[in-house]
Amino acid sequence: VSRHSSVGGVMESEKEKAYLLGRTSSSSSLLQRQRSSRELRTRPPSRCRELRQCWASFWVLFTLQYWLRYRCVKKFLSLFKHHNRARTILTPVSRSFQSRFPRNVIKNQRYNLFTFLPFTLFTQFKYFYNLYFLGTALSQFIPILKVGYLFTYWLPLFFVLFLALGKEAFDDIKRFLQDRKANNQRYQKLRQDGTVSVVSSADIKLGDLIVVNCDERVPADMVLLKTSEKSGASFIRTDQLDGETDWKLRRALARTQGLEHGDLASLTASYYIEKPKKDIYNFVGKLNVSSGINTDEIEPITVDNTMWAGTVLATGQAVGIVIYTGRETRSALNRTAPRSKMGLTEIEVNYLSKVLFIMLAALSLLMVALQKFEGLWYINAFRFMILFSAIIPISMRVNLDMAKLLYSFLIMWDKAIPGTLVRNSTLPEELGRIDYLLCDKTGTLTKNDMVFKKIYTATSSYRTEDAEMVTEAMQEALSPKKRGTSSHSTQFPYALTVSSVTLKPKKGNNALMLSCVRALALCHNVTPVSAGDHTDYQASSPDEVALVRFAEKVGMILRERDLHSITLQNPQNEREDYQILNVFPFSSSTKRMGIIVRDSTNVITFYMKGADVVMGNIVSPVNAEWMPEQTADTAREGLRTLVFGMRVIAEEEYTNFARRLHAAECLLENREENIRSEIASIEKDLDLLCVTGVEDKLQDRVLDTLERLHDAGIRTWMLTGDKLETAICIALSSKLFTQKKPINTISVKAPEDCERALAACGDSYVVIDGTSLGFCLEYFREQFFRVAKAAPAVVCCRCSPTQKAQIVGLFKEFSNLRTCAIGDGGNDVSMILAADVGLGIEGKEGKQASLAADFSLTQFSHVLRLIVWHGRNSYKRSGILAQFIIHRGLIISFIQAVFSAFFFFAAVAIFQGWLLVGYSTFYTMIPVFSLVIDEDVRDRVAMRFPILYRELRKGRCLSMRTFLQWVFASVFQGGAIMVLSMLLFEDEFLNIEGITFTVLILTELLNIALEIRTWNWLIFVGEVATLAMYLASMFVLPYYFDTKYLLQGQFWLRVVVITAVSCLPVSLTKWAVRTLRPAPHTKVSHYASVRDDDDEESTGSSSGYPTGAKRSWCKCLLPCVNV
Repeated sequence: VSRHSSVGGVMESEKEKAYLLGRTSSSSSLLQRQRSSRELRTRPPSRCRELRQCWASFWVLFTLQYWLRYRCVKKFLSLFKHHNRARTILTPVSRSFQSRFPRNVIKNQRYNLFTFLPFTLFTQFKYFYNLYFLGTALSQFIPILKVGYLFTYWLPLFFVLFLALGKEAFDDIKRFLQDRKANNQRYQKLRQDGTVSVVSSADIKLGDLIVVNCDERVPADMVLLKTSEKSGASFIRTDQLDGETDWKLRRALARTQGLEHGDLASLTASYYIEKPKKDIYNFVGKLNVSSGINTDEIEPITVDNTMWAGTVLATGQAVGIVIYTGRETRSALNRTAPRSKMGLTEIEVNYLSKVLFIMLAALSLLMVALQKFEGLWYINAFRFMILFSAIIPISMRVNLDMAKLLYSFLIMWDKAIPGTLVRNSTLPEELGRIDYLLCDKTGTLTKNDMVFKKIYTATSSYRTEDAEMVTEAMQEALSPKKRGTSSHSTQFPYALTVSSVTLKPKKGNNALMLSCVRALALCHNVTPVSAGDHTDYQASSPDEVALVRFAEKVGMILRERDLHSITLQNPQNEREDYQILNVFPFSSSTKRMGIIVRDSTNVITFYMKGADVVMGNIVSPVNAEWMPEQTADTAREGLRTLVFGMRVIAEEEYTNFARRLHAAECLLENREENIRSEIASIEKDLDLLCVTGVEDKLQDRVLDTLERLHDAGIRTWMLTGDKLETAICIALSSKLFTQKKPINTISVKAPEDCERALAACGDSYVVIDGTSLGFCLEYFREQFFRVAKAAPAVVCCRCSPTQKAQIVGLFKEFSNLRTCAIGDGGNDVSMILAADVGLGIEGKEGKQASLAADFSLTQFSHVLRLIVWHGRNSYKRSGILAQFIIHRGLIISFIQAVFSAFFFFAAVAIFQGWLLVGYSTFYTMIPVFSLVIDEDVRDRVAMRFPILYRELRKGRCLSMRTFLQWVFASVFQGGAIMVLSMLLFEDEFLNIEGITFTVLILTELLNIALEIRTWNWLIFVGEVATLAMYLASMFVLPYYFDTKYLLQGQFWLRVVVITAVSCLPVSLTKWAVRTLRPAPHTKVSHYASVRDDDDEESTGSSSGYPTGAKRSWCKCLLPCVNV
């Protein structure tokens, strides 16, 4: 070693100098590097000043970009921001007025030609990896810090940036093409003279009259003025706006519906339009048309008169006036970027990167400390940091992102869970770390496929099977002898049938049943749609469709419905016509729905249905004592309950009510509050009609899925808006609750009672209602979470969407547990967005939850395979991939450290140029990345034994313990390779670069081969192809390899010996650990192979689900997992 250390400038032999400078170019490079290292100590102080000035300039520029980005640019853009405000549109509209409002363009692009590079580069250099390597690459422009070729450091950085910027450019070009297609779509525009012109969507202005045809996208927010239907009704599809698949009924303004196109275009009127806002369910506006001197016709404009941009006209043709354009439309205001979720794996990788940086700095300081801090030691330390920069792998993020993309495709290609979509490709590993599953009930655990089961009255009850009895009772009530001269009057002796305690059951029950079925057939928002030889029903709620179908089954058929009338056909095949006077739609706040109709005898009847907690205060207490008990019994059977009531309204009372309601609807301020107050004035003293029970069937394989998730160690909470008894019944029928433990119910009216109820909870299931949950979330957050966390399962009923999100927040506030939320409706979106992983089910409530989720499913049972199989693979593969990439950088850095130690701690690189570039790309990238298709167990084994998932939740795949194991392995292998190369090839020192690099590549390929658990042809081809690529490059890169020496047998013999010495101890250690303390999946795989034949008989399917008694021997393996 001492003899060869003189290569730095003290070699005496001219022959050796000529040999080094002339024949062996690689050793010439070594000579130059050693000479530069010896000159390092004699650098003039001016170089140090240049270094400090350059480094200071770099940090000034870096700080300046932050300031420009967050201060100057933001301030500059705010000068051009349009301030939203209310507006009054006077028709015909002037061009000067239209120019005040934004253009009607859809712009989903993130960048343009001028902002693409600045913004994307800023985004990339926010990450520590890229910023560190940018500083390292820039340092190579400073002569005193240059340790290698510029492309050695710039090429990998350019490669990473090229992939990142290329992906951003590709995505943005796709968005640009989609925007251009939407903006160029053609529409018909009505001119003031009544003629029609064709304009593109981008050229539509505020106040334009636009004609929208069937199946066309609505280009801007509009008020509906006229439709092709005489009634002014029209249907729109809103699935792209709110995710709901049902058609929405819209109606034209009564004042403009009867006008022709020419009159409509020349109409002089004013439209008051509220300021733009996000709320798509409410709207406040007013139409004012001058009819003469000092007389104006005023008509309120509500959300029922609007068509929002992005919706699709489902029927007929419509003409509307544009009220919002461009960024002021409802769809644009609601188009917010989803919350960025950072997975636990990514957090752990970022933490390890900081540990690696500390190791890098410590190793660099150690090298200069061993030099006793001679000369300009801090510059030497900086040079060492550049030499050891491979410790922090620049390719880490690119490899992990590519792996996540592959996981996403594997999930979507899995035929066992068809229809699954990955909407957030950054979270597949998080599926392997789930602790709690928070799920909705309706549409998630259940199918949201409502089937009518029971109807209860004061005197009797009927099931679906009793439809003929109900029909007979109705026919008897409709017979002329029973009802007098009227054919379909609602004026039956109602007071005698309901309110009288002395009524005779038979006679009264028939009339009461007729009124009940009429209420089912009238009190709804269902519209019949002809579908060939049968009739379909469009409604926003499947509950309403189930009720209407039951009425149809017993003979009361809904034939027609429009904005102003409903036509029924009774069991006597007689037509019953009703005029719709008012409809009060259902909302989550009111929890009820009402309708006022007038029959052919001018009798005005108010029907209402709603939840029992609401209707209990609205119906008359006379003869309603049976309702609470009956609704509780119905809920205990797992049925969804609705209470129906009715009241006959006198003509004078209704006239006064209609006048007050119209006045409230014309208000521009507090309109909703005043309307609600007027409606409440008639919601009193309703006669109780009946209680209905509708069953929501459980989804397929829900019981097995929940039980297996429990075996996997995942606890399930059910968050639902249903009443307490229904929620408990579903929890019992789905086996979320078992009979082994008691059920503790928390239903209180005061905060102090809630605290006592929480204190009384022990090791039991917890059921809590919405009121009590509100107290807990406001006053006893930590205590409630501690109690709920200890419970095997929790059910929260009467739970609002906000409360669902707050429950997710408890996990983040008081623990580090990972949550997964799953739902199917718009009320689940807040919970899905708040959870660490959000799952959405495409159900009958629409696609809103599915579109907001990270993963979209078609049924609940797919959750099991998604978590237990794909979550397992994604987490374990990313863990081993990240650690091996770290190992790849550590081993070459420790080789560099030993090499520098041999040559008096000189900061001279042993590997340069294409060798250093190829090491992290061509020579190791394919084999290392092949780790992401490895499997430690088969899918059938993972599905049979979900208890294997428990070991993943401990986070051992990517922990400090495993990290340190790889660090020790890297230290040993790097030191062994360099020391043995120096000893065995002492006479061939000039070839030390090629010799050491060859051993390094073989060692890495062998390390990868020893990590593979399940070989396949892709992994084998990757290993062989990489080895062949390296062997070929040895002959095409003569600058680094002596071709003649490579053909000698002693070269390969010594290479094999060094490779064996570096790999054998590590391999033997791993083999001993696996043999003496086998991993749980190893034990289970062996056990499964022994019982495979028995499993085939018990399962009878490819899913590998054991049933019955076979589950007992699955659970007996639990001690294996807890080791």
